Amino acid sequence: MSTPPFSPLEARAARLRTGMTPEQVATEMAKLGVHLGPELVEAWELGTKVPSEIQLFVLADVLWCPTPVLMAIRPRTLRDHRMARQLTCERLAHRIGMELHTYAKAEAERRWNGDEHQTRALAEALGMPPESLRVIISQIAELTQLLAQAVEGHWKSHIVPLADLADVDEQQVKYALQVLRQEYTHITQRYMGHSVAGSAEAVLRKIASERTQWLRRLPEHFWELVDHTDRRQTPRSASPT
Repeated sequence: MSTPPFSPLEARAARLRTGMTPEQVATEMAKLGVHLGPELVEAWELGTKVPSEIQLFVLADVLWCPTPVLMAIRPRTLRDHRMARQLTCERLAHRIGMELHTYAKAEAERRWNGDEHQTRALAEALGMPPESLRVIISQIAELTQLLAQAVEGHWKSHIVPLADLADVDEQQVKYALQVLRQEYTHITQRYMGHSVAGSAEAVLRKIASERTQWLRRLPEHFWELVDHTDRRQTPRSASPT
């Protein structure tokens, strides 16, 4: 499982607001069942390590800080909303009456196939009306499809549709797509280079696996890039020519 979104700067700011040292944070986390050393707390704040989901939830409690603040994102995907409510996959799956592997697959593939009862239970667990949940699920599926088309094809033609769907500035989308396209091209060129060079099958499988993992978290990576650009509310700019 990939690590959760996490902001070292927000974590440090939250700790300083409490007046606690990294040692005190580690001590308080231990009281809640998560045992670790102060050096790990410091590593989180330096950005050299990222907490697990459970560590993130407990850190938020210890720092009296909302989890989304430490995540430094506006929850958009099912996973984001789940973590914002401090729910593990296991706990949420049990709460909505779904097998863990079924829910985990739905979250990873961004395809919701739950029945009406499970959908309503999920909406309640995430603190939103069922109608809002259905909109989120629909948007995630469309966003995933558009992003895949953008990185694999002519990305500039997808700026406006993605900006409209995501309701963000076109310049933010342009920046995100440029980075994503560069990363995708780099992975593809690595694979082709090793293929032409006749590299071992294990090497090709490893790169292919990296590509699959990269594509799997494409929406999350897109939002991370958008959130790291200018967040000021400005009128949407004209599409670049």
